[in-house]
Amino acid sequence: MKALIVVLIVSVFIWSLNSCNSPKQTTDNTPPSKDSLVKRGNYLVASIGCNDCHSPKKMGPNGPYVDSAKMLSGFPSNAPVPVAGAGDIKNGLVVFNGDLTACIGPWGTTFSANITSDATGIGNWKEEQFKNAIRHGKYKGLDGARMLMPPMPWQDLSNLTDADIQAIFYYLKSTKPVNNVVPAFRPTGKG
Repeated sequence: MKALIVVLIVSVFIWSLNSCNSPKQTTDNTPPSKDSLVKRGNYLVASIGCNDCHSPKKMGPNGPYVDSAKMLSGFPSNAPVPVAGAGDIKNGLVVFNGDLTACIGPWGTTFSANITSDATGIGNWKEEQFKNAIRHGKYKGLDGARMLMPPMPWQDLSNLTDADIQAIFYYLKSTKPVNNVVPAFRPTGKG
């Protein structure tokens, strides 16, 4: 019996030494690094299709492709404003311009925003503004502002986690700034 007690005490002593030398298992509450947020944001922007509407395109042999010099800069300020055919909207059609940066529908004419880091984009925005735009569909993320107009799918994007919205914001703030003042929304009947 005495030998068993000694073996038990030695075993507990060896176990305690091993647990002192092993790395501590703690919960990591360290916030993600800026680099990891930017990488995640880049992944999300590419995956959820932000370039589809917010990036001007060039036409290539296989169809349109993103103009990398203007990526995420919205409807080009020097582009002609698209015009729908006389009966298009009355017949229930929604009309996009050739690079998908402008859209005409029953609500009026919308132009995709410049979401680059330039001051004409979201360069001066605070993270809370961006979150308000995505979560509540507020133009420029400002309380009291008009709603974001179609085809911006803010209702779907509002389902993103706070961490995903933060990552997208960090990525967009890291993009090459493109100076481009996008035209204002034109409600139906306004030239």
